[in-house]
Amino acid sequence: MAYPTVSAPYGLIPINLIGGQVFAGATRQIPIASGYAANIFYGDVVKLVSSGTLEKDTGTSTATPVGVFLGCSYTDPVFGKTFRQYYPTGTVATDIVAYVCDDPDALFKVAVVSSGTTIGTVDRTAVGNNATLVQNAGNTKTGNSGVAISSSTATTNTLPVRIIDVVPETSPVGTPGSFTEVIVKWNQGMHQYLNPTGV
Repeated sequence: MAYPTVSAPYGLIPINLIGGQVFAGATRQIPIASGYAANIFYGDVVKLVSSGTLEKDTGTSTATPVGVFLGCSYTDPVFGKTFRQYYPTGTVATDIVAYVCDDPDALFKVAVVSSGTTIGTVDRTAVGNNATLVQNAGNTKTGNSGVAISSSTATTNTLPVRIIDVVPETSPVGTPGSFTEVIVKWNQGMHQYLNPTGV
């Protein structure tokens, strides 16, 4: 059975933890301020702000992530308790909470792009290198993120993610040794829980 073609970026998807530990779907509920004026999509990188609430982290070559957004809930005045794949900009409610994969040891599958939403590739020499995040708009129909990583990798230690493996199933037909998806972790010191200066 052929692996489906990766046609567009989809954000960061948690798959397991460093050392092969199982990711059991554990999340932390972090509030979003009522009326926060930005969409946050499933798979987007998010951060804590000084109010103790969650916002989208729009960083590319630098970031201050607390984790990855995996949906939200709030009380809608018409429909009551509502669960959403993404947080719609400007939502007004006093009980908005995001479900966040906030484990600093989490590993994520992510698509590689050459620029924007154009799917690109890396070869195995990218493993061990660092990469920038590419921020694309999410999809309001599916609720999924458009975040990816750049196919240009480097040893620059301030970049937000480290590539730790490739996804062999996504080697495009006719180009063995090239991969459109990789496994990444937060780079050393990037995660907010590991930053000694606080938010």
